[in-house]
Amino acid sequence: MNTKTNKQEEEQHEEEAMEQQNSSVEEQEMNDETTEVLSESEQEIEKLKAQLAELNDKFLRQAAEFDNFRRRTAKEKSDLIKFGTQDLMTALLEVLDDSDRAQAQWASGDDLNLHKDGILLVFNKLNKVLQSKGLKEMESKNQEFNADLFEAITEVPAPTEELKGKVLDEIQKGYYLNDKIIRHAKVVVGK
Repeated sequence: MNTKTNKQEEEQHEEEAMEQQNSSVEEQEMNDETTEVLSESEQEIEKLKAQLAELNDKFLRQAAEFDNFRRRTAKEKSDLIKFGTQDLMTALLEVLDDSDRAQAQWASGDDLNLHKDGILLVFNKLNKVLQSKGLKEMESKNQEFNADLFEAITEVPAPTEELKGKVLDEIQKGYYLNDKIIRHAKVVVGK
């Protein structure tokens, strides 16, 4: 019976050893899987860190580019305000030169018709320069009164029924600059 018990014990020891070996293999496999998961997680973390660095770099570049754009447009705006009238002033210099010549001629001559013609030439040249820069006179006489275009200085009785509510006289001309009203006409309206 002793041999039977010994045999049973040996078999039991062998089974326990097999179970320990299986358990140790399972633990090793679990450790390998955990290590593999950790390794994949570390790779994923490194990948995310690289993406974060790349996006941060792009953001900094965009911010710097926008800051440069803002400075450049502020300088352009400043220059436009500073030199925006340069073109007009250059064109008006010719009219100023003609005015100077007319004034010199006025002092040396006695012919009033000649002076009148000279002044009309200077005036016409001034009108042409201003029109070439986009200035346009507003038509107001005999037009229906429009508060968006005209400023009524006074109302007077209309001479005829047709002129009621219309502009009878213009006290000060109104002007458009490139189709934008820059001065409303001051008018007398018939009532």
